[in-house]
Amino acid sequence: MKKPGKASQSKYDLVIEKDVEIPVRDGARLKADIFRPKSGGRFPVIMNIGGYRKDKLWVPPADLEEEANPYMNWESVNPLWWIPRGYIAIRVDTRGSGKSPGMFDPWSRQEAVDFYDCIEWAAKRGWCNGRVGLSGISYFAMNQWLVAGLQPPSLKAIIPWEGAADMYRDLAYHGGLFCLGFVANWFNNHMAHHLLGSPQQHNPDAFSNNWLWQYMRHNLDTGWFDQRRAAWDRIKVPMLSAGNWSGMGLHLRGNTEGYLRAASRHKKLRIHAGTHYHPFYSEDGRRDQLRFFDHWLKGVDTGFMDEPPVRLLIRKGGAGNYEWRAEKEWPLKRTRWTRFYLAPAKVPVKGRDPAEGHLAVAAPRRRGALAYSAAAMSKAGVASASWTSTALPGSLPRLGISFETPPLREDLEVVGPAVLTLWVSSSTEDLDLFVTLRNIDRDGGDVWEIGQQQQNVPVAKGWLRASHRKLDPKLSLPFRPYHSHDERLLLRRNTPVKVEVEIWPTCMVFRKGHRVRLDIQPRDGLGSAPYTHYSADYNVGQNIVHTGGSTASHLLLPVIPRK
Repeated sequence: MKKPGKASQSKYDLVIEKDVEIPVRDGARLKADIFRPKSGGRFPVIMNIGGYRKDKLWVPPADLEEEANPYMNWESVNPLWWIPRGYIAIRVDTRGSGKSPGMFDPWSRQEAVDFYDCIEWAAKRGWCNGRVGLSGISYFAMNQWLVAGLQPPSLKAIIPWEGAADMYRDLAYHGGLFCLGFVANWFNNHMAHHLLGSPQQHNPDAFSNNWLWQYMRHNLDTGWFDQRRAAWDRIKVPMLSAGNWSGMGLHLRGNTEGYLRAASRHKKLRIHAGTHYHPFYSEDGRRDQLRFFDHWLKGVDTGFMDEPPVRLLIRKGGAGNYEWRAEKEWPLKRTRWTRFYLAPAKVPVKGRDPAEGHLAVAAPRRRGALAYSAAAMSKAGVASASWTSTALPGSLPRLGISFETPPLREDLEVVGPAVLTLWVSSSTEDLDLFVTLRNIDRDGGDVWEIGQQQQNVPVAKGWLRASHRKLDPKLSLPFRPYHSHDERLLLRRNTPVKVEVEIWPTCMVFRKGHRVRLDIQPRDGLGSAPYTHYSADYNVGQNIVHTGGSTASHLLLPVIPRK
């Protein structure tokens, strides 16, 4: 058997070319910075294109495993680490951002076409070996999915690291609910950086495309988003898809969907935990990226592609309590899909945060029901016209209803996607479901994980507006409902309907003595920020969750059996 070769070692000095113009097919010229080895040889390119300004220095936190230096840039590869190992890093200001002219339209067909042209331009330079790879976090992962579907000939491998892939389902409308807190703040902040900050002299009209209005105007998935999502059947390039368990609300679903659905014959899935940036720049994260790129961009057999295709960081409760594990597939074949049925409690479950119901493995024979206010109320009152009606959770009284298991008799490992099937009714024409899975310790407190923005997050989340309950039968799976979002099926008042809430994939070992808790609320619950949502103004009545008998609501969890 051939022994795998060593990954690339550090041996080259750095050469920098600033503000290089890259011509694209419509005559525009995008500005790029090129970092390459000081050598007469030819090397593979790692490229990214985005709206975060190639010239803006990122000063990382002190605990990052890569040291701060004058060439660090938010969410992109560090030239001082990659160039000495025989790679070229190219950063491009996307159209209408930084120093590039035009109109800013992130994750659009235009941006993907520009990306294609930049890839092919780089591949033809005398310093390139003709092979281009893509790597980067978030924005720099999201547009990788889009350009990969255009199949540029010189694109040989991609590493979409924590990247949404469907701008309707993954970014803007979770279960049909508009993610106002993130989408509006993200766009407005970057508009401010460009129009009020130092780049304003380059392109003062770049953000005048009413992007935010477009995202709100197209609130059903009826065509406008078609070119703003991955074309899975056309993505055939080798890929290392890296997600984050803490990425609920933005950067997890795209990575697992990509692994499941992309047409590539050579694909890997890695799911880690923690912040948005520490894993990418960690020694472990860089080693995976380097071994993958060495294989596909340099032809070096590092052994990486012979290893199991799935690598998961198993969370055991609490920041840092993790363990890596290799797997052969996703979801795991040995999963025991286990139903936990919702049932009202005769008296609320006592604790710091009382629960109105139980989660049990046996279905209740008798029908039951639990009602709660549909009002996503704020200090400004119910259905207020004030912006304070969409204020962050925290200043509000407890809303909705909750269900808990009894204290667990042994550890319970849950790894994979989950589904909440509910029978619901309302006194209004629609209802919003905000679902939170929590890990409750022996003392009744939450076991928190570290979120992407270093905030506390629970185990998992899911969302659905009841009028968006229609499923796509071709794409729905027993463990992952796929909602069409192409029409509104409004409720008949006080008439129960069945809905299936997609809960984004998760991983948690609930320890012996802990409880699994399910919150069902009419607005964002604990640990939602910054991915908070707009709650519609019809939420002023009463919602009911039905249980037992012919309306047996249940939570489907991917339980991994103990060895």
